[in-house]
Amino acid sequence: MSGIRFDSVSVAYHGTTVLDSLDLTVEPGEVMALLGPSGSGKTTALRAVAGFVRPVSGRVLIGGEDVTGLPPHKRGIGMVVQQYALFPHMRVEDNVAFGLRAQKAPKAEIPARVTEALEMTGMAAYARRYPRELSGGQQQRVAIARALAIRPGVLLLDEPLSALDAQLRSGMLAELARLHRELPEVSILYVTHDQVEALSLADRIAVMDRARLQDCGTPQQLYRAPRTEFTASFVGNANLLPVTVAEGGALFEGRPLTLDHGPAAPGSAATLCVRPHLLGLGEGPNALRGTIAEVQWRGSTHRLYVDVAGHRVKADLPELRETPALGDEVTLHFEPRDAVLLAAGVSDA
Repeated sequence: MSGIRFDSVSVAYHGTTVLDSLDLTVEPGEVMALLGPSGSGKTTALRAVAGFVRPVSGRVLIGGEDVTGLPPHKRGIGMVVQQYALFPHMRVEDNVAFGLRAQKAPKAEIPARVTEALEMTGMAAYARRYPRELSGGQQQRVAIARALAIRPGVLLLDEPLSALDAQLRSGMLAELARLHRELPEVSILYVTHDQVEALSLADRIAVMDRARLQDCGTPQQLYRAPRTEFTASFVGNANLLPVTVAEGGALFEGRPLTLDHGPAAPGSAATLCVRPHLLGLGEGPNALRGTIAEVQWRGSTHRLYVDVAGHRVKADLPELRETPALGDEVTLHFEPRDAVLLAAGVSDA
């Protein structure tokens, strides 16, 4: 079983640091998502594991072995990239066999290993086709089969679903989850900027921004109790409101709010984090009064944008029979257990 360890890894291009002192461990058999905006350093971290970039400092370890100086083909990894990278002149079976031949696997073993990988990804019936004869989702399955055929201890996935439409993406997420259940010994490092993919698939999420690790935890931890404003806003939608800590809660624009979670220093500045779907419409505990700025119908839900004391608050509600009009005065509310206080001074960097 192979895990991954980043030991204070830094990468720089032409004097610009693109990955800054990353310390992170992916446990054997774990799915770790690297989540962050473009330029945050997540793909650079993955490429450092693959061996495509050399750190200027620090070490990369796979299965406890320092592989920092090893070439990619000696690291025992499988990799799937955004644009599939299939060879157009090769049939599916030859694409899947490519890595095995590159590793000089015994010729007698290759057909069985190719069949095994194609069956695992549901592509056995397409072995004789060329990539141009496949849909985008099918091509991605072939790319995954090629990565799995070498039986890697580590599987690297670099935005593997971003080129697919929403329906295919949802289906492939389910397939990746199934593959992980069938291959519990494989450590997976999954790079994405899509929070739904990270929340759906990962055992833990490492949140990246500005070349640095900002936060790391289970999807539930990061969603329900984010440590920083950046994590709160990037891992799911969040309303972030400036408040002053008070006994038993906080003050927002001079109005008391009762809260179950938060820093313990009354009088200090903090940020209130409450998710849009946890806000209700009408009177209730922790009332926020304002006027409707925008209404969006989203099929099974309505999203209301409400101007509350100069702050734009989002509320996601089950589909309303009667929607309020722009400028209408409304009251939103939330339960004390459904909000978190983020202490001022907790750095996002």
